[in-house]
Amino acid sequence: MISRTHLRQFLAVVDAGSFTRAAAQINVTQPTLSAGISELEKRLGSRLFARDNRRVQLTEAGNRLLAHARAIEREFRAAEANVTGVAAPLQPIRLGVLLSIATPALEAALARYDGGEPVEITEGEERTLTAALGDGRIDMALTLIRAGETRFEGISLFREDYRLALPAAHPFAGRPSVPAEEIAGETMIARRACEILSETSRHFTERGVRPPFSFRSANDDRAMAMVRAGLGITVAPASLGGPGIAMPRLAGFDAVREIGLLLAQHRALHDHPLVRALRTLGQDIRTVDDVAVAKTTS
Repeated sequence: MISRTHLRQFLAVVDAGSFTRAAAQINVTQPTLSAGISELEKRLGSRLFARDNRRVQLTEAGNRLLAHARAIEREFRAAEANVTGVAAPLQPIRLGVLLSIATPALEAALARYDGGEPVEITEGEERTLTAALGDGRIDMALTLIRAGETRFEGISLFREDYRLALPAAHPFAGRPSVPAEEIAGETMIARRACEILSETSRHFTERGVRPPFSFRSANDDRAMAMVRAGLGITVAPASLGGPGIAMPRLAGFDAVREIGLLLAQHRALHDHPLVRALRTLGQDIRTVDDVAVAKTTS
């Protein structure tokens, strides 16, 4: 027979992403947790986790169990609340957010959230978020939508292109577009969180442009602040523009990204209030993008 302890141990490993962190979170020793998971696997007759030196991943059987384990735990909590009269803590909605999502637009969308569950946010690069979604460590991801993605339900929110980000007082700020060759003498800022960093680098090197770098960072808010301060220029999604930054197009560079939500299979969230709030992200992005366009055409 499978016990609630077995399921809670299983969910702890899924949510923590490792046996060590899971053991600490549920206040047991790691050998005790490992023994509990082994017993659960024995009773089910299937391996639930594929283990390697870096992390654990759910097997196919583990993914099948996950939805049932979540539902059973919710029923346990509901029963406890009904009998004791004390409401059980609500299970949080775990949202993964791509590092390069514009902070003001994300803030505005989350401010519209009116659901009851708390929201937990994890930041990461695209690959990190899809791995966490597949392992059940997050419930949805605000990230890139790729053509041909079939593992998760996808909801497209907006599309945007990439621009040159310049200080508003830069001589090129009023131009609609700037060729790479004309910025050969400029100092650049490297956005390490950029999902097309290799493509932008190739665009410049193929045109003989190898600029010096004054700053390298995975923090886009800081990178754009350094652009405003005049420390250098960069290539960024249009939504990262704002006051003090002009964003003309980079001539001949036509990359476009599609941002949306990927939903995990273990929770039914398509009509959840958080999804509804995040669906408004596109309207804030368009507002930011319109400002960026206006700066280059005025």
